[in-house]
Amino acid sequence: MSMPETGRKAIAALIVLCLFGAGLQAAPEGPRLGKPLSGADSAAMDINVFPDGHGLPAGKGTATDGKTIYDTQCATCHGPKGSGGSAGELAGGSALDGPHPDQTIGNYWPYATTVFDFVRRSMPLNAPRSLSDDQIYAVTAYLLQINGLIGETTEMNAKTLPEVRLPNREGFLRIWPSSP
Repeated sequence: MSMPETGRKAIAALIVLCLFGAGLQAAPEGPRLGKPLSGADSAAMDINVFPDGHGLPAGKGTATDGKTIYDTQCATCHGPKGSGGSAGELAGGSALDGPHPDQTIGNYWPYATTVFDFVRRSMPLNAPRSLSDDQIYAVTAYLLQINGLIGETTEMNAKTLPEVRLPNREGFLRIWPSSP
């Protein structure tokens, strides 16, 4: 019984590869873009803050302090008192069950720690991660205060911030495991 023509061609190709494959060069290394990530670089990027407050840094701030920072760093985009700017509204707004609800900190966000994490990671838009931890606590306090969630002189820090209960905390599905 003879082998079909396609089978013979496949075997011949395999033999050629085996005989001459040893002489093939390895693929090039790549374009050499970037640089290896050092342990220090990696640690600097580990700025996650979790809903329970894990990951919050040392520092503190009040809404009174935060208003000054907000007015110079945030109001240009978000408007005075968190409303009326070209960027998303941060305060005011309607109930979430209306036809066009505003998703502000006071009616949509589930955790005060998430506000801190977002401001720390992303704001101000033209210079993310340029604010100190004290400034971020102060701006977060101001945002919570203009939404009627804390007082002007209430100090926000790693202990008090996770204790602030936002109205929509139960409005989201939990996707992380519960602590034992």
